[in-house]
Amino acid sequence: MEIERKFLIKSLPQHLDSYPFHQIEQGYLCTDPVVRIRREDETYYLTYKSKGFMVRKEYNLPLTKDAYQHLLAKVDGNLISKKRYLLPLGSSLTIELDVFEGALSPLILAEVEFDTEESAKAFTPPEWFGEDVTYCADYHNSALSQTGKKS
Repeated sequence: MEIERKFLIKSLPQHLDSYPFHQIEQGYLCTDPVVRIRREDETYYLTYKSKGFMVRKEYNLPLTKDAYQHLLAKVDGNLISKKRYLLPLGSSLTIELDVFEGALSPLILAEVEFDTEESAKAFTPPEWFGEDVTYCADYHNSALSQTGKKS
């Protein structure tokens, strides 16, 4: 189960390049239901996500590089490329800050995952976070792969 909140960003935190990051490329084989392939650095996955907003079922299966390359030709819509920075928040949370590249640049989104719905609902975002887009389907990566750039 994935429990997360998603936000637009008003301004980037200082010293962003000092945080660890992953280079991510992902494409969608289907958007209803969501079936995605992802390359995260040199690790490859096939992911299924259920419908929903803050709470969704998510299943990840490992792929080989060859399987990923084979499935790339079957991607529907645009391939998404982004750099995901991992910023610690308090003692138990991590901000996944996605800086989109290519056609989706300069979009920047922050996601924070939680253990419970209660903690997600009680979350107070940092001041540098912007609008909460958790319940806006337009900001699901699957939708962005189909519609393109958001302002």
